[in-house]
Amino acid sequence: MTGLARSLEALLFLSPEPLSLVALCELTEEPPGTVERALAELGERHGPDGGLEVAEVAGGFALRTRADLAEVCDRLRERPPEDRITPAGLETLAVVAYLEPISRPQISRLRGVAADSTVASLLERGLLEEAGRPAEGGAMRYRTTRLFQERFDLRGPGDLPPLERFELSGPEAERVRRQLVEAGHLAADAGDDGG
Repeated sequence: MTGLARSLEALLFLSPEPLSLVALCELTEEPPGTVERALAELGERHGPDGGLEVAEVAGGFALRTRADLAEVCDRLRERPPEDRITPAGLETLAVVAYLEPISRPQISRLRGVAADSTVASLLERGLLEEAGRPAEGGAMRYRTTRLFQERFDLRGPGDLPPLERFELSGPEAERVRRQLVEAGHLAADAGDDGG
């Protein structure tokens, strides 16, 4: 596929509405004939065997799902939209991601506020899952999910931003620091003060 066809594919994918030939020419800085040839190439790439098609609709061009797939696509549309994650949710996800598996009481202690409703919401949305109870008993522990990794564009559970530049403080700091070292998120000497 030519570079222009790839650019058109990206533009049509991103646009919430059909893009006119004039708009595509302006965006790509190419003449109409060249853009039309690239659109035809893109249309061939998204042939009848694929799930997408380049459609000429409403005075422009759109990359959309094929009509014969409407039934399965409607199932996705019927699902409730995901709302944004609240700051409390993001903070809870960060605590779990770096210290998993971890219990609600531990999360609450680290955040300084009750985490029950936040954890329940993140469980419901599929970003956290139960990770079992410790062998010696105690509260249920939680870990992040594959959906969490997808949502935050992580290759795997260990693909988190490094913590060396963050300063830990407060009464839980040393215990948290030890947990982060054990989990491999901090170097053993990070933040050591000789104590």
